[in-house]
Parts: sequence; C-alpha cells; structure tokens
Amino acid sequence: MNQETPWLQVPAAPIDEDARRRAEERQTRLTKPLGSLGQLETLATRLAGMQGSDTPRADTVHISIFAGDHGVAAEGISRFPQSVTMEMVRNFVRGGAGISVLARSIDARLEVINLGTVEETGPLEGVTDVRIGPGTANFVQGPAMDLHQLALAMNAGRHAAERARLAGTEVYLAGEMGIGNTTAAAAVACALMGAEPEELVGPGTGLDDAGVRHKAEVLRRALDLHRGHMDEPVECLRRVGGFEIAAMSGAYLACAQMGMPVLVDGFISSVSALATARICPSARDWFLFAHTSAEPGHRRVLEALSARPLLDLGMRLGEASGAATAVPLLRLACDIHGRMATFDEAQVAEAL
Repeated sequence: MNQETPWLQVPAAPIDEDARRRAEERQTRLTKPLGSLGQLETLATRLAGMQGSDTPRADTVHISIFAGDHGVAAEGISRFPQSVTMEMVRNFVRGGAGISVLARSIDARLEVINLGTVEETGPLEGVTDVRIGPGTANFVQGPAMDLHQLALAMNAGRHAAERARLAGTEVYLAGEMGIGNTTAAAAVACALMGAEPEELVGPGTGLDDAGVRHKAEVLRRALDLHRGHMDEPVECLRRVGGFEIAAMSGAYLACAQMGMPVLVDGFISSVSALATARICPSARDWFLFAHTSAEPGHRRVLEALSARPLLDLGMRLGEASGAATAVPLLRLACDIHGRMATFDEAQVAEAL
C-alpha cells in the first residue's frame, strides 16, 4: 500500500442478503424439483444478492482488455516475440481477435487499454493509452515494477471499472494480452500460495516439455531472488507481476467496492482475483468464475479461491474469452429465474 493507492483499504460493498434469500425462496416455488437446474439456480440467487434485485440481469456486459509487455520475456519463456503484444492490440480494435468476435456475439462493450508495450505507436484509434513504461523489468534481475508503476497499473484498473459502472454495466469481465504473462501469473500465484513452480507452470503460448521445464527454472530463480520480500499481496504483484495483472486486480477490487459483479476468466485473471482476495477478503463475494482453463496451474488457483467454475472446455486463450463464452449461461440463469412459472401460477401440484 502507498499514498497513491489509499483506496486499496476500502472494504467491499456488502451483498444484499435479503435479496439473495428472496431469490432462494422463489427458486423453491418454480415448476421444477429444487436444485434440478444446478449452478443455474445458484447463479441467479448470487446475482440477485449482488445486484440487490428480485430480477437479476446480465444484459449489459463490459470487457476490459489490459495489454502490457514483460521484461521476463528476455529469458526465452515464450514461443512468440514481444512484438505480438502490440500486433494483437491492433487486432483487438480491428475486430479480428477471438475476444473481438465473442464481444460482438454477446453484445458486450469491449475496451482495450495499453498499459505499456515495448513497441510505441502513439495514439491508436480504439485504444485507451495509459502507458506506464515499455513493459515491466525482468523480475529475474529485480522487481518487475517500482511502487509508482504498480500504483499506476492498479489505478488504471480502477478507472476502467469506474467507466464500466458509469455505463450501467451489470457484469464486468477483464482479460489480458502480454507475451510472458503466464510466467508472471505463475510467479504471483507461487508467491501468494507458497507453491512450487513445477506445480503451476504450463505451456502458455505452446511451449514443449523442455520449454515448460525452462520456464519453471526461470520462476525458481525469480522466487529465490525475491524470497522474504513478498509477505504482502501488493508486493507479490510489484515484484513478479505484470502491468495487466496488477490492473485486473485493481479493477476487480474496484468492482467489489462499487458493488458490480465480476465474471473471472482463466488462469491469469484468476491469479489477479486471488491477489485481490488477499488484499480484501470480502471482495471474493463479488466474483463468479467462468471456466477451468487448460493451464495446469489454474485448478490450484481456483481451489485457493474456493471457486466452482461454470465451464471446462479446454480453453487457454486468455483475453477474457472463457468469461465471454460463459455470459450466455448467466443470461439463461436470470431468464429462468425471472420468467419460469411458479407452481401456483402454472397450477401444478408441488412435491408432497
């Protein structure tokens, strides 16, 4: 915590337990055996409590994509060059990326935020430019960020969440783009959970077995360097995180403080959510989890969050793609909750 981020100490908004209980009571009266729609029922009742409404909604969805490069890419932990980060930023705003297509399909607003890429392009139409620097520093050699850079990244996330709130967003999604970011996410997760690198590293952009072993060795060197200095979650983010990982954590915390539901994406997004929950435990109440990704470490992170994700499709793209894929399930849950007839309305006998 520092003077640039006093808001990190603000607690999360309370869940409306009365609205949640009313939703649970309504579920007992709908024309179905209680529990027969599984997580669709839980989704509706949780959203009712989050939104303080008897008619929860997931129609207005906002997606923030945070982009930033990573100094640890110099260690050869990705199959792709850093130039891909900026190339994908352009692809996002031109409509050709996976999340661009998904956002159109679910009628969601998509905002792309450049926090700091190696390539400098100047203003780019459709991109919110919040350049902190040309990527983070190589955390194998020292901290990824200084305190000021960390504050800028987390504040950028908070401001993105505030823009979403002002636009009437009912459910918030965040995604990321940055060559090297699965390595940074694994490093943050290891630091937060006390896990070994081999437990959490995965192929990322498509590494083979030798590449994954090298990635774990790079992580071990970094964790050894910073050992004893990562007792606080914000220090984990600063020392071995990334601009976009810190920004998502800031966005998630701001959502919880403002009372805006969050649908968390995959491995990297879940690491940001874990950091947020360690900063502010009550923020966890505002998180729904979209899917289990194919990144090996994701299940461990989900367990640490006591999360029950909605989907398991073998996805590992990032970009909030898994969260966007799960949005129709939220909408179906709300539709069933609000429009399905009760036993009385349908004149159907209830269970004995």
